[in-house]
Amino acid sequence: MKWKLRNETKALRAMGEKVKVLHIIKSLGRGGAEMLLPEALKLHDQSRFEFHYIYFLPWKDQMVNALQTNGGKVMCIPASNNIKIMLQVRLVQRYIKENRIQLVHCHLPWAGILARVVGKLTDIPVVYTEHNKQERYHLGTRVVNLLTMDLLRLVIAVSADVAESIHRYKPRLKVPIRIILNGVNTEHFNRQLFDGEAVREKFNIPKEAPIIGTVAVFRVQKRLDLWMELAAKILQRCSDAHFIIVGDGPLKNDLIKKRDSLGLQGRVHMPGLETEVRTYLAAFDVYMMSSVFEGLPVALLEAMAMRCPVIATNAGGIKELIRHEVDGLLCTVEEPEKLVANAYALLQDESMRTKYGDQARKRVIDEFSLNKMVTELENVYSSLHA
Repeated sequence: MKWKLRNETKALRAMGEKVKVLHIIKSLGRGGAEMLLPEALKLHDQSRFEFHYIYFLPWKDQMVNALQTNGGKVMCIPASNNIKIMLQVRLVQRYIKENRIQLVHCHLPWAGILARVVGKLTDIPVVYTEHNKQERYHLGTRVVNLLTMDLLRLVIAVSADVAESIHRYKPRLKVPIRIILNGVNTEHFNRQLFDGEAVREKFNIPKEAPIIGTVAVFRVQKRLDLWMELAAKILQRCSDAHFIIVGDGPLKNDLIKKRDSLGLQGRVHMPGLETEVRTYLAAFDVYMMSSVFEGLPVALLEAMAMRCPVIATNAGGIKELIRHEVDGLLCTVEEPEKLVANAYALLQDESMRTKYGDQARKRVIDEFSLNKMVTELENVYSSLHA
């Protein structure tokens, strides 16, 4: 099969047909890695490339429609856990053969591990994007992820912090690592297109009341329970403040109980999973993150593009995005209490909020645009297909 696929690929090159790229990812829900796929697809040169997508968790499909609307070909191969994902090697191999795929781009460990096995069987080049630091993963996942990385043609790291983590845990990696920073579509994420009033009306938030918000998957590393504790302390200093957490996840019920135990039912609003987050970002006076670790968070990039003044811990790639007292206000992961003072300072000074909001958008436009990310990815695809 390897010989046949290799010859078919050469024939397609000779005919000048599109390069067929298959993205493999565990789910197509509203996580950072997943959200980047349809946004990038809008900007990809589809006269040169044809994009396919395979995912495994059928109940996490929020990005499917956006991918299909923008020209992507999407297939779900149902598998409810990591072991069952690994049992789908033959079906993925068949998809590659039937659709004459020439390059695989995989994301996140278990989809990546499967893709490396498929690449070995088919002799198709496989590139993997690492979205997180190795410390984020369970020990077993990390071990298998690192052991199989040498089967790749290239590892893409979404930040210098992520690249350093790979080198630290696998110092003798045999394949190159290239840093391609996550990007955001700054034309799409533009505060001038929205006013946020609908959000205030939805939750009966007075026009003059400040709103502190965040967008996140409800996972441990986001420390949203701590976020609520900080909200309670901010409320003691700014009695008219409201708080919004947009998202969903495995800790939802625990977070609702936490909110209620703090007596914040009427002040911390949790609208759930929202495909359209720009209306919320337009309503936020301050964007707050209390994470203990991050890769290069897409939600933060979107908030910055929407001119949200940011206060955050300096977890992982956040410190590559936000320069303290230039693009926003940072504190260490170990001192999240400082977010309270930072929030108070911003809420008391509209000119400071405007300054950091404007600078945040400029930072994204200059260094973290989606156009830049897409161009660099297409260069990778072309080099591996040459």
